[in-house]
Amino acid sequence: MTGPRTPTYAVVGGGISGLVAAYRIRAAVGGEATILVFDPADRLGGVLRTETVCGQPMDIGAEAFVARRPEVPALLRELGLADHQITTTGVRPTIYSQDRLHPLPPGAVNGIPSSAESVAGLVDQATIARIAAEPDRPLQWLPGGDPAVGAVVAERFGQQVVARSVDPMLSGVYAGSAATIGIRSAVPAVAAALDAGAVSLTAAVRRALPVSTSGPVFGAVAGGYRVLLAELVARSGLQWVPTAVCELAADRKGWELTDDTGHTWRANGVVVALAAPQAAALLDDVAPRSAAAAARVPVASAVVLAMGVPPGTPLPPQSGVLVASGENLHAKAITLSSRKWGGHGDAELLRMSFGRFGDDVARGTADDVLRAWALEDLATVFGIAVDPVEVLVHRWLDSLPQYGPGHAELAAEVRAELPPALAVAGNFLDGVGVPACLVAAGRAVDVVMAATSS
Repeated sequence: MTGPRTPTYAVVGGGISGLVAAYRIRAAVGGEATILVFDPADRLGGVLRTETVCGQPMDIGAEAFVARRPEVPALLRELGLADHQITTTGVRPTIYSQDRLHPLPPGAVNGIPSSAESVAGLVDQATIARIAAEPDRPLQWLPGGDPAVGAVVAERFGQQVVARSVDPMLSGVYAGSAATIGIRSAVPAVAAALDAGAVSLTAAVRRALPVSTSGPVFGAVAGGYRVLLAELVARSGLQWVPTAVCELAADRKGWELTDDTGHTWRANGVVVALAAPQAAALLDDVAPRSAAAAARVPVASAVVLAMGVPPGTPLPPQSGVLVASGENLHAKAITLSSRKWGGHGDAELLRMSFGRFGDDVARGTADDVLRAWALEDLATVFGIAVDPVEVLVHRWLDSLPQYGPGHAELAAEVRAELPPALAVAGNFLDGVGVPACLVAAGRAVDVVMAATSS
């Protein structure tokens, strides 16, 4: 058994949540403490993973953050990386529906339109008329409720809006669908507007639109997220233990952790920053009610195929394509990375995402089949034959939590039953995006510091 001679803190999980937690612990306790980060992966970073494709850095997990939220820009400034924040080139994405490409509807909130005119051409005339008449129909809304966003949109605007506008957006974020994501997670500002008395869904969406649309929506890190990850590792002074923790036990001195080699470690406080299924398994003995709540968070798997193609390949001037439900394509999204972020290498980069909640595409589809699907989809969508220079496939298994109706109550239940000096972080709590993960990690560290500082 390793006994701590100085204060020791353990972080279980080395994704962005775990690395930010380690960094925040270091800031709180100073240079003398030991910070252990347990993660059996081949590298730290979790679903933030930068690879080199055709000599260029390329993020093949999460690739962007919402730049209008303050958390990531603030962290980059804090780490001296503000000059690494980049924005999109300004080219727009499209939606593939009914065998052709359509502009992304303007003035929408996660695919929910604010006017009938914005989805003209994407949906039929009967749906256009239904949207236009929606403000005059009585609205039944239970303040504080959290129905599936698809159910609300279908009832007010029709199923075509769900399949052709909302589903493409949510599939890209959650690998899920409007039928399984709660409205408070999918469009929190719309839900808040309905709570505040908006008399129609149209009115609620209009209230939820940003006051100013100037400035980029999304940002990224020049050189890939690995630049941010490396700085967090360096600043935190963490000790990476490349094993999984399989057991936690509390005693009057703190926590004992047993890893999958049978080695035991001691820590004053612990942050568990794992995906929901792994967090549930680890917490089962020490916080069974928290574990049971985490186990009720459904998860999806996805697979990303990154590709470099020769310069001059006739890709359109778009940032990518979101795929409507029910289309005869294999991919759920195509990102034209070099068009979206700008590219200056010897190849154009693109990435294709496969796999949705409830299917086994990520687990059961061989790499060569995925490659064939990718080339087939590119021919179908863009009408071009692509001859790849390099192809890389990475699978994200059980990594995408589904924020179903009532998710906030589940997250609160996970946290409510945890014993002292043990906290949770991760993308299954307060949001799947990087900004939300930073917030959850900071909250977890605050809990552990409060319990161990006395």
